[in-house]
Amino acid sequence: MSINKQQYQKILTELDGKATLVAVSKTKPVEDIQALYDLGHRDFGENYVQELKDKYEQLPKDINWHFIGHLQSNKVKYIAPFIHLIHGIDSEKLLKEVNKQAAKNDRVINCLLQVHVSAEETKFGFDETELSSLLTRIENKELEFKQVSLKGLMGMASFTEDNDLIIGEFNSLKTIFDKHYPATATLSMGMSADYRFALDAGSNMVRIGSLLFGSRI
Repeated sequence: MSINKQQYQKILTELDGKATLVAVSKTKPVEDIQALYDLGHRDFGENYVQELKDKYEQLPKDINWHFIGHLQSNKVKYIAPFIHLIHGIDSEKLLKEVNKQAAKNDRVINCLLQVHVSAEETKFGFDETELSSLLTRIENKELEFKQVSLKGLMGMASFTEDNDLIIGEFNSLKTIFDKHYPATATLSMGMSADYRFALDAGSNMVRIGSLLFGSRI
């Protein structure tokens, strides 16, 4: 078992109930997830559909599963029956598919809209203009997603050692978030390397893997 219990408690103390900790368990065995579950943890994040489905089938059913990777529209149907929160809705097409699959499963699926704030072209997400347009059309009932609940926003900072750049990107996302959502909504930003900057910027959900489970092979 490679759970760092001390680190887990330290992070929970740091978060102090102000942010939800999503334990990123991708590529980690079910034994490690079960060990963290046995400590009382319930929010786990995965970014491969098949791996998530396999783990869902093997682990306790009161786990809140978060899909945190880039989700392809044709894979939504596999996680629609049980997913707790989809973090990376990065297109209108994907949102429509989640709505469709949620309806088939007689569920309302919680989602976050992914905003592209990093300097890296490889990251997915809406830019600020696209996000505003989508939310306006939903508000005006031009688009209807009855089976989806848009809980807030998600974003990733650049993978860099330039802390000022990271802080600027998180602050930029928080500004966008404040324009469209109340403080009670979800702002998912911050990972193992940069979560402290994210918390300082106003994140209320962090996605942490390697600090809890050890580095991935």
